[in-house]
Amino acid sequence: MTNESQEQTRNEPSQGESPSRSNGSGKSGTSNRGFASMDKARQREIASAGGRAAHQSGNAHEFTSEEARRAGQQSHAGRNKR
Repeated sequence: MTNESQEQTRNEPSQGESPSRSNGSGKSGTSNRGFASMDKARQREIASAGGRAAHQSGNAHEFTSEEARRAGQQSHAGRNKR
């Protein structure tokens, strides 16, 4: 193997490895993937669609007034005792 081909082999990821990620800004180790790196408006769109889907499928929970009252009483119960 020549020096040129050895160098080329070292720079290429081996099988099963992924190349280092870069978002094009020159910073190594950063990524433009994932929910946190998205534009806030895009995050809101995705979350909104998820909420609508949960309600349509019956998996979303909505508190009744009584449930909310009980939850509030339980969470505040220890605060008034002195």
